[in-house]
Amino acid sequence: MSLEELTDEMAQQYADFDDELAVSLDRETRNELALLETALEPEETDELVRRAIHMLFQTTVETGKLDFHLRSGFDVTYDEYLSGMTFGEMTGADQYPKLDDERRYRF
Repeated sequence: MSLEELTDEMAQQYADFDDELAVSLDRETRNELALLETALEPEETDELVRRAIHMLFQTTVETGKLDFHLRSGFDVTYDEYLSGMTFGEMTGADQYPKLDDERRYRF
């Protein structure tokens, strides 16, 4: 897969989300959410969910897990996604033809 395919899939996923997202919670998650709601007293429960997504995203980026999954699935990193260019494109490595070992030293 490539940077273009990642961008296309991201656009599709983004389009699939509505302003509201229904999420089913298991008992453990409900209990943790209730405790956070009680302790942090946000104006809305939605705020806690938004914070949780931001924290998960940040942790995934900082630990390298996002890059690992992006590299495995799309052969790009998060930095490459943000810049819109692969590392090879950034450094110009993609501009040169592959070396042919049989004709390498012929003039």
